[in-house]
Amino acid sequence: MPSDILTLGFDTSAAHCAAALLSGGDCIAARHEEIAKGQGERLMVLLEEVLGEAGVGWRNLNRIGVGIGPGNFTGVRISVSAARGLALALEIPAVGVSVLEAMAFGTEGPVLATLDARRGQIYAQSFGTGTDFGPLLCVPSDISIDVPKLTCLGHEADAFAERLHGHAAPTIYAPGSAIARIAAKSPEWANKRPAPLYLRGADAAPPSEAPPVILP
Repeated sequence: MPSDILTLGFDTSAAHCAAALLSGGDCIAARHEEIAKGQGERLMVLLEEVLGEAGVGWRNLNRIGVGIGPGNFTGVRISVSAARGLALALEIPAVGVSVLEAMAFGTEGPVLATLDARRGQIYAQSFGTGTDFGPLLCVPSDISIDVPKLTCLGHEADAFAERLHGHAAPTIYAPGSAIARIAAKSPEWANKRPAPLYLRGADAAPPSEAPPVILP
């Protein structure tokens, strides 16, 4: 059984279930499944499979990292709820990680990370540019960055690279692995509870009845 600190990272903010388990800084088990529906049913089973592959149990975990969005409203809610429930039950910290930050993790120099927000819009965030912005919801033409050696990641990366005189590249780490690595390194993990990063409201109509009160 691994002797280093075990960090479990996972994400369902897009059409996938992604998870990775780190022992110290080494990824010892991972899963990434493309899935547009049924993430709520699949997530916990997938996490069990990751733990089983590494030969560890829930009580061996020391920390949890979770993707908080931006992304699919329901998917973000599924992961964040699972992370908060597991942290409470296991009495371990849970760290919320922006999916855009996870995309940029490990890439050197200035970075523009983008995700498809549909309706002709994108989610975007810049890192290491000197005038960083985001995460924000905008149209592609709103993005203006003038720095040398800009790396463009994610949605329409080639188009952004051409317009901003940078270059397009793939992400260094898969979502689950990047989230786990950021959570493992976070100096503030003991003081925060993960919360969804919603840059756009849910598409569904609000219920007619008042929602239940969520205790802090």
